[in-house]
Amino acid sequence: MSAKITGVIKNSIAEELEIKAGSVLLSINGNKLRDYIDYQYMITTEELEFEIQTPEGEQEVFEIEKDFDEDLGLVFESAIFDKIKPCANNCLFCFVDQQPKGLRDSLYIKDDDYRLSYLQGTYVTLTNLTKKDKERISSMYLGPLYVSVHTTNPELRSKMLRNKNAANILKELDFLKENDIPIHTQVVLCPGYNDGEELERTLEDLWKYKKILGSIAIVPVGITKYRKEKISPVTKEIALKTIDIVEVFNKKIKKNIASVSDEFFLIANKQLPDRKYYNGFSQLEDGVGSLRCLIDDFNKRIKKVPKAAKTKKEYTVACSISAQNAFFMFAEELNKIQNVNLTVVPIRNEFWGKDVNVAGLITADDLINQLKNNCFKDVIIPSVVLRPYTTEFLDGKNVRDVENQLGVKLHITKDIYSTKELFELIFN
Repeated sequence: MSAKITGVIKNSIAEELEIKAGSVLLSINGNKLRDYIDYQYMITTEELEFEIQTPEGEQEVFEIEKDFDEDLGLVFESAIFDKIKPCANNCLFCFVDQQPKGLRDSLYIKDDDYRLSYLQGTYVTLTNLTKKDKERISSMYLGPLYVSVHTTNPELRSKMLRNKNAANILKELDFLKENDIPIHTQVVLCPGYNDGEELERTLEDLWKYKKILGSIAIVPVGITKYRKEKISPVTKEIALKTIDIVEVFNKKIKKNIASVSDEFFLIANKQLPDRKYYNGFSQLEDGVGSLRCLIDDFNKRIKKVPKAAKTKKEYTVACSISAQNAFFMFAEELNKIQNVNLTVVPIRNEFWGKDVNVAGLITADDLINQLKNNCFKDVIIPSVVLRPYTTEFLDGKNVRDVENQLGVKLHITKDIYSTKELFELIFN
């Protein structure tokens, strides 16, 4: 890997210096960079010398003066410039191991890198931290970190992660507490393992770290049809019990530090709680409160729309099964407006299996097969179905492939927590 540049921000120093996408940042002030953290640290100076390798292989050195906090305007292919720290676990619930062969290589990478946790909010188990890693975390105050705890029972955690080092989770959390590194934590709930009394134990143990604890997210285990080992899904009964355990715990500590993901309420057939339940929506990326954000945003915007769209607007919204009730409600309200005709098609996940209901795992083939006889010429899909910063779906096909096969125009909404783009499409 390297500090490969994939883009240059408009009106930036990099654009003024005519640095091109495809170049590589080799060094800053004579220092090589391990990752974007080094980059952020090294550019905080008024006098800067940096070396670039152009796409043609030539090396150029730039000496500049800039404001102390001014960025160069470089966009990198990855936040990690050396090697991603690999996962040392073999979790019994690992989603990567539940994939078929033949997908793009990046989908089989199992990373467990504290740097990505700090920079991008990915979850780490803390089972592979070296002495140097800890020194860097503490000296540079790299937080918050997002920690996959799953359970604080040492023996059970070793069993679930299939790694003897996983038993040290409380010791690793002690290190973070001693160094005032903020954390957000996650529990992937696996029925028969870390639910019920074990979940209660985990919540109690995590509250001992309230000094650094930002939130606790509980999400249901994801199970695809490719899974070889048997593991039970979260049932309605378990979902209801889990919701109750979290509610009792939060009442006890008098703070909504713990939240279950939206999927628990859908499985339990319970209404989503109001905003105060979600503790500032600190774990949206984990599906904790995303539907509540979307619904609240819609309810706010629908009050301000005109009685009619300027021209006839016909759209098909392709959504996940988990979001279908929200979008059916949106369509019902919007279709009361003159010149608006919105249809909703929930996409069943034939590729991964019936138990996978999130938008981020919808494939191009499932879109094509389920929309080919049931859509308008304009189709709205969320950006999470695509590989970040690309037009490529999980199964390798791209936006143009889908448009050509369906004879439609795909509209990609970038903000999955807001209906702003939906309203903009309808009301210009």
